[in-house]
Amino acid sequence: MENFLRWFKNSKGVKRWIVVIFISMILICYGFSKVMATEELGNVLELIEIVFTFVLGFVGFVMGIIFIQRKTIEATLTSTKDSEEISDVKVSNSIYDKGPKLVVIGGGSGINNVLEGLKKYTTNITAIATVSSYGKEKTFSKKELKLRPMEDVQENMIALCPNSEKMNQLMKYKFTEGKLKNLNFGDIILSAMENVYEDSGKSIEKSSEILNMVGKVIPVTLDEMNICAELQDGTIVEQKNKIAETVSDKVTRINRVYINPTNCRPTAGIIEAIKEAEAIVIGPGSLYTNVIPNLLIRGVAKAIKDSKALKIYVSNIMTESGQTDDYEVSDHIKAIQEHAGDGIIDFCIADTGEIIPEYVRKYNLKGSTLVGVDAKKVKTMGVTTYEANVSTVKDEHIIHNPDNIARAIIEIICTDFKLKDQQSDEEYLLLNSKLKEEEKKDKTNKEKKVKEPKKIKEKGARKESKFTAKYKERIKSIQESELSRQANIKVREKADKMISEEEKRQKEEFLRETYEETLKK
Repeated sequence: MENFLRWFKNSKGVKRWIVVIFISMILICYGFSKVMATEELGNVLELIEIVFTFVLGFVGFVMGIIFIQRKTIEATLTSTKDSEEISDVKVSNSIYDKGPKLVVIGGGSGINNVLEGLKKYTTNITAIATVSSYGKEKTFSKKELKLRPMEDVQENMIALCPNSEKMNQLMKYKFTEGKLKNLNFGDIILSAMENVYEDSGKSIEKSSEILNMVGKVIPVTLDEMNICAELQDGTIVEQKNKIAETVSDKVTRINRVYINPTNCRPTAGIIEAIKEAEAIVIGPGSLYTNVIPNLLIRGVAKAIKDSKALKIYVSNIMTESGQTDDYEVSDHIKAIQEHAGDGIIDFCIADTGEIIPEYVRKYNLKGSTLVGVDAKKVKTMGVTTYEANVSTVKDEHIIHNPDNIARAIIEIICTDFKLKDQQSDEEYLLLNSKLKEEEKKDKTNKEKKVKEPKKIKEKGARKESKFTAKYKERIKSIQESELSRQANIKVREKADKMISEEEKRQKEEFLRETYEETLKK
């Protein structure tokens, strides 16, 4: 019996439906035998039993056939697990090419986390990246070597590479001596490709092919432009890097941002990618300096609104000092709609995960707070809020978890397939199967973390409680804070004692000097 249950559990869902078909055939045969054995069908209960047996057996048989076909298709599409070591390239070409066409628009590290997660589900990704300093060139060495600053483009390319960690080390490697001193490898390769193809957009596209990227990266524009901001008090800021500082100094808010010149052209391929997309992901990133400027490029916002794709906005987890102080999710969406128009967002993914307060407090000291999720207000704006635990802490920074944010996006796409009654679609079967596989992996990883190797218990040692295990980091942080507080109290007491002794010494010296002067008189 145990072996049978193990056999049944390890199946991909086919064996259980074979069992269902077998039981259904037994029911049908039982119904036939009842009819043959009964001379008269005058008894109502017997008639009901026969009809119920036939119906149940027939429905089970049909359902079994349908689901076996479906599971067979899924197994065919995802049968790469056993041959993973042999055909990674074949997997990429044959399976993930069938994934949904996605366009991701944004800037900064937030969008890189989204790309890092999405590349597990499809190769049809187009990342529309901002261009650092927007067209202004940076110069190296005496030979006036000019390079277009494309740090965000490079970051997106790294995120879409099969091995992001190793590619990050390579692209960010900085030469420390010789003629290439202070140059990054990423700057050199993009500059070389631009010289070869004499076109920045095409050079990035070809670089993607050479680096075997999952998808492609396109800079939003190659025209030189400035991001300007108009504040609520009427102040105009014409430098992107001065916006946050000016807002903080004047204790005001951003009224709107605009680009100068206003007719910047989109890079070739962007409008086409948006038109062909099945889902468009906007954000995360700095709202006024990374996300909205992309939508102000000529034709981009219109192409998104006209597209039949799902428009998904990934809200920031934390507010940004000098840009989105005290903003809630609805404030972010309102700002985007005011700049790009209605119909730009269908869904909004908002984080509802539990973040350790000590990390939040560090952001609070810098003027940032958690973005409030006001789902009811968002709904009145024509946007559906998708709440999920998509946050994590890495190197004391609160960021979007690549796997969780990608899973949330794919779940929205799968739900859309279900609403359109397209569960038998090959693309849906692929995504749904991959989604279940990733969820299973995530569950397994969590279980591994919980089941740590048993340590030899010392005599008299207390067993760690569930509360201690769950809030270990928080308790440690509180203990460290308490130790720091006690140390500060000791320092203050010592300082007070020193001041008291100094005052006593000065008093004694004053009295002695006064007494000596009195004697002289």
